[in-house]
Amino acid sequence: MPAAQELIQDFLAQKRIAVAGVSRTSGQTANLIYKKLKEAGHEVYAVNPNAQRVEGDPCYPDVKSTPQRPDAVMIVTKADVTDQIVHDCAEAGIKRVWMHGSLIHGMNSTSESAVQFCHDHNIAVIPGGCPLMYAEPVDGGHKFIRWWMGITGKLPR
Repeated sequence: MPAAQELIQDFLAQKRIAVAGVSRTSGQTANLIYKKLKEAGHEVYAVNPNAQRVEGDPCYPDVKSTPQRPDAVMIVTKADVTDQIVHDCAEAGIKRVWMHGSLIHGMNSTSESAVQFCHDHNIAVIPGGCPLMYAEPVDGGHKFIRWWMGITGKLPR
């Protein structure tokens, strides 16, 4: 199994990334990740079954409904929703998943059963952390969080 750093680099190297859990309310964590990935040049799909538009873009009810199959899916939802999303990823042939985890806000999208499902279905999974700690240019706050998570042993492994 590849180390977390390799998985993170591979995830962020993908062209098409869906962000599951975006909100109709701008400024939410998933929306910040969505915008950062879009600004970094990724083709990004917003996923939320309760929204038609997010950040001025079309929003899709699930990862299977996006106009093109995403290369990767960033999950920023409650952990109890994560299981369904990884099942959808498997059905759609998506092989990379990142389950967001926040040290500061205490939000964690990681579900142990979803992580196991990913392992069992040959889906590369990053259980925890945030792409804003790695997507260049990294802001000072996320650099600090990555440093802190590193010294406390909380970075994805």
